[in-house]
This record gives sequence, C-alpha cells and structure tokens, in this order.
Amino acid sequence: MSGVVIIGAGHAGSQLAVSLRAEGYAGAVTLIDASDVLPYHKPPLSKTFLKDPAALPQPLRAASAYDAAGVVRRKGSVTAIDTAAQRVTLDGESLPYGDLVLATGARNRMLPDLLGASNVLSLRDLADAERLRDALAMAHSITVIGGGFIGLESAAALAGMGKSVTVLEAAPRMLARVAAPETSARVEDTLAGLGVKLRLGWTTQNYRRDGDRVTAVLGTTDELSCDLILVGIGAVADTALAQAAGIACNMGILTDAHLQTSAPHVWAIGDVAETPHWQAGAALRVESVQNATDQARHLARILSGAALTPFRTVPWFWSDIGPLKLQIAGLAIGADRRVVRDDGARLAVFHLAGDRLMSVETLNNPADHMIARQVLDSGRTPPDAVMVEGAAAMKAWLAQG
Repeated sequence: MSGVVIIGAGHAGSQLAVSLRAEGYAGAVTLIDASDVLPYHKPPLSKTFLKDPAALPQPLRAASAYDAAGVVRRKGSVTAIDTAAQRVTLDGESLPYGDLVLATGARNRMLPDLLGASNVLSLRDLADAERLRDALAMAHSITVIGGGFIGLESAAALAGMGKSVTVLEAAPRMLARVAAPETSARVEDTLAGLGVKLRLGWTTQNYRRDGDRVTAVLGTTDELSCDLILVGIGAVADTALAQAAGIACNMGILTDAHLQTSAPHVWAIGDVAETPHWQAGAALRVESVQNATDQARHLARILSGAALTPFRTVPWFWSDIGPLKLQIAGLAIGADRRVVRDDGARLAVFHLAGDRLMSVETLNNPADHMIARQVLDSGRTPPDAVMVEGAAAMKAWLAQG
C-alpha cells in the first residue's frame, strides 16, 4: 500500500509525521496541509503575534526537519475519503493510503447574529490572527465575547497595547467551565488591574449596526459601543470530512482507546478526536497542544509496529493571561471538594472526588504543576496536609512509594 497519509498539519499532524520516522516507520509519509505556510505554533497568536506588526508565525519545526524525515508535504484540501478503496481525493487527485490519519482539528463557534459583520472576528489560526492584527490599527474600543482562555489571553494582550477592552461573559465568573472560583477571582483581579472591564452574567439582547459593522452590543440595561468585536466562545470539531465518509462521529470523530476510528485503517488524533479517557471513564474530546502531540507520538508507535496499547497520559493545559501563567493538570470531572494553597504570589487548587485527586490548577506556580502531573500519573493521592505544604512535600511523599 501507499504508507501513511495525514490530513491536517497542526500540532498533531506535524508531530505524527516526524515521529513516524523517529519510531522507525519505513513507508511513505504524506502530510496534507490546507495552509501554504509551514506548520506553526498557535498559542502565540493570541498574545505576542498581535502586539508586533512585523511578527511572523513560529514554525513547529524547520522545513529541513520534514525533508530529513522523508515527509512529503502536500498543500491542498481533501474533499472526499473512500474508506473501501483506501483513497482520498486531494483537489481532484486520487491518492491511495495504507493508513489514513485525520488530524483536522476544530473550528471556532460564531454567534449567528454576528455572521457577516465586517468588524466581528474570531481567533484560531494564522489567517484569523492576521485579520485581527490588521483591524487593530483602526480600533480602540474592543468588546470580547467569551471569558475563556482565548478571550482572556487576547483581552490582556489588547489592554497591554493601550486598547479599551471589555469582556462579556454570561457565567457569573470568568473561566467558570475550566477553573475553580479561587482561580477565577485571581484572574479577574489581574485583568481589572490591567484596565480590562469585566461584565459577568451578561445577556445580549441585540446589536446596533451601521451598514455591515456592529457599533454597539445591547444588554438588558446597558449599551456598549465598540469598534471591533472578538468572539471567543469555544470551538467545534471539524468532522465534516469524516461524516461524509460514513465514519462514526459524535462531538468529535469517535475512536477506540487506540485512536482507531470506526473505519479500518483510519485513525484520528488531536482536537478532532473523541477518545475514551481513562480518568473520566467516558469518551472525551480534549483540546490542548499537549494532548495533540502525545496522541501523535502514541499513534506513531502503533503504526510503526508496536503493540496496540491504549492511549493514556495525564492531560495538562496552560494559558498565559497577562502576567499570570495558569497551568492545569488532570481533569476535574466528578470533583466534589477542593484543597487550596494561596500564598499571595502563587496559587494551587487541588480538585478531589472524595479521596481521589483528579486535577490540580496553579497560577505562577510551575513547581506544583510539575509534581502534580507525576502524582496524578501515579494514581495515588497525597494527604491534604501534604498538598497544602507544597511541591517539596509532595515530591518527598511521592518518593516514599
């Protein structure tokens, strides 16, 4: 057959391409990318990229790395998959595959009422970031809709550029879906200190328009004028290609524990994959750079002939919000109590389900984050007193076996 064909060249697809060679895979490797630039790091797009008009995307790896690994990079869009014939259609050309990997990622949600407005943007890829950066030259008053990672990272960066920034969030606190109240409070205080105005519990009633531009957001009692709106309300998996091919999908492309889809010789990794998760006991779609690269490395071992083993890693995430580095290890699914250590400069919140540690989130506290990942991987739970004491105590406790 014709080796491995990878659709999507983000963090997952790019990592898989080079990892296959590192694992000794000898067949052809084809990486299909809809973009005409080298695969790049996405996290800086909401921060440093916006601040510097001359900034370029940061490549995940040099072109020479793909060349050295014998990876064939193809630019274009796949329009169809024939799982029976094991072929994909790339801009009208039929390509055979031995194994096909779907790393198609996700796309931003958009509010239906704002579709087509010329000054309403979202941020996920390089093209989005370039449009936003260009628009900032003529915009001072910016409304960010959504108090999640992307919205708050961007809000902090924009405030640092001297923009007047207001964040609208329907929930009673920022980061309500992903972080503890203690973390939210610290983030809110920091953003307020940067001059960002936060509107919690916000309900949009309507928008004021001038031609194809939105000039104000109308709340229950307030009217907020704006030059530009940035929408950051999450993303949906890009499953269209898989669904058209008859591959089972739910919130993402469904896989088994080994990352294989319902179609033979077809696999899915990264933001698009909905995979059984050992910690949650259910299939989940985990959006993070770490999850994408870890799944890529795992699949590279399988496709290179290693034993078919379940994917199992401790998920971790990070977000740089102004001067704050938020890091989260594990998933707080089912957690019913928290242990908190707050020394003013740093914060650590331990989420437990009964007596089982599920997740640890930290602010400006990398030592606790690193040891928390090791503790979660061990499957053990330290006594509350050890968690309160800090990283050194947890490290000593873990070493006791």
